[in-house]
Amino acid sequence: MTIPLPDHDPGQFDLADRHALRRVVGLSTELQDVTEVENRQLRLERVVLVGVQFGTQRDAENSLRELAALAETAGSEVLDGLLQRRTKPDPATYIGSGKAKELAAIVASTGADTVVADSELQPSQRRALEDVVKVKVIDRTALILDIFAQHAKSREGKAQVELAQLQYLLPRLRGWGDSMSRQAGGRVAGGDGIGSRGPGETKIELDRRRINSRIAKLRREIAAMKVGRTTKRSSRRRRETPSVVIAGYTNAGKSTLINRLTGAGVLVEDALFATLDPTVRRAETADGRAYTISDTVGFVRALPHQLVEAFRSTLEEVEDADLVLHVVDGAHPDPMGQISAVREVFADIDAGDVPELLVVNKADAADPNDLDVLLSNLPGAVAVSARTGDGIAELRATIDSALPRPAVTIDVLVPYDRGDLVTMLHNRADIDTIEYLADGTAITGKAYPGVASAVEAYARSAP
Repeated sequence: MTIPLPDHDPGQFDLADRHALRRVVGLSTELQDVTEVENRQLRLERVVLVGVQFGTQRDAENSLRELAALAETAGSEVLDGLLQRRTKPDPATYIGSGKAKELAAIVASTGADTVVADSELQPSQRRALEDVVKVKVIDRTALILDIFAQHAKSREGKAQVELAQLQYLLPRLRGWGDSMSRQAGGRVAGGDGIGSRGPGETKIELDRRRINSRIAKLRREIAAMKVGRTTKRSSRRRRETPSVVIAGYTNAGKSTLINRLTGAGVLVEDALFATLDPTVRRAETADGRAYTISDTVGFVRALPHQLVEAFRSTLEEVEDADLVLHVVDGAHPDPMGQISAVREVFADIDAGDVPELLVVNKADAADPNDLDVLLSNLPGAVAVSARTGDGIAELRATIDSALPRPAVTIDVLVPYDRGDLVTMLHNRADIDTIEYLADGTAITGKAYPGVASAVEAYARSAP
């Protein structure tokens, strides 16, 4: 139950709010029954989550619950979740030195070995917080990168994730003191300068140089892989096959929906980022027109910019699509926030102008009143349940009407020895009439430009 905020200037916090870390209930995934351990990893990281509340309590709690789901997906055991209400993060320790000491006491009492912050921390903030809580501290970005690293299966997916991880790591390299330095020119400790003068490199500089070299190599590899994907996409364009891309928030049910529409057999798992590698499948409209439908990686709030950049080549499927099925979790506490987060990524990859069809999934699990309110705020959206199949027929009909149709008028007489062209017209044109004459098959209708040019040699003269 959401506690209403005080009815005064939101910048002025109650003294009790400012003096306490507030627990968010229901986040713990600690084992209650020892028999459950058979279904869990033998060694789970035990984590405490911490976030800073800038806006409403509901938004902050939703964000922390999403962080808990991310932590679970990464294989962690969530022990506690804490929110500190502030106007902005503390530049030194993220939550303030006093609250950091309180957090350290909670970490010690729960036996946690990791603290996860619900923001991207500056390197100095992470180090300062680690010095206080005495356990490992990671941020939301590092957690998401870890999940991507676990779930990437294809060669390209692995390369993209490694690139994002290295871009994240590069500014966070830290030195380990003079003992690691090779830049000791002149007289150094105790006068031992002979043999150590000269340009040399510190250990951190060597690491930075290796990382930059690896980043450059990964960029070249990903660019080479992009050529193959672009070739396949161009081949589909030459065949003038319309393309549909399923995109949306992570765990919104995109893979279940693509399975429902195509029978593709894509991995379906109740976990965040279960799908990282794009899947392209063939589907047909009710009148037999073929089109491709592809799945994409899910998005989250504050998706790390390293990942947006690394996966830009994969997300080009969205930019080149004829239609985007934007899947929304209708049972989520904040579906409008999810929609905004996804559209921000669309804007980042220059896909904001692609025709969009909002698909509100999990209608069977959503509260009927909340679903009605959501649909009233989303004109043209289609409510479905990919799990049960409810609403799928309406969705198919909407896709059929939204996809581009053949527009070039044809009137041809195809010889009987060119049955391949007749088959092509059946599959990739809208046929109005077909007549079997002595000289061949007379066909009228509309076709895509490429199809029309393939049969133009058999066009019948105008009467």
